[in-house]
Amino acid sequence: MTKRYVLDACALIAYLADENGADLVESILMEASNGNAGIRMNKLNLLEVYYGYCRAYAKEAARAMLEVVRSLPITIISEMTDSVFEEAGRLKSSYKISLADAVALAETSVCDGAILTADHHELDVVEQNEKIIFRWIR
Repeated sequence: MTKRYVLDACALIAYLADENGADLVESILMEASNGNAGIRMNKLNLLEVYYGYCRAYAKEAARAMLEVVRSLPITIISEMTDSVFEEAGRLKSSYKISLADAVALAETSVCDGAILTADHHELDVVEQNEKIIFRWIR
């Protein structure tokens, strides 16, 4: 069975900026390139990265970042299924997490994968109380 991962914004940022944890994200991207893993990312989580690039750099840098991401073996999920919608709502109402984190966690839960993240501060409590698999990048 192919391993399934969901990428959250901080994991993608770590990879793009070559921050701590980038090596783990890169190794999973290599697995996906070789057909041994599937990587998904909700467009809402990609939007977090995009607006951060717009704010920190410029719109042109943000567009260039999108081109890089589109060249990676990541499936960008543009539509929200009812299952993800309902699970994200449940998670958001249960924990003090952002809507984007709730969506990433719901994508992970519904696809029966593992979330790639570094957001311990917000997500440790979710890991303790849910059956979602976490793959911490740092």
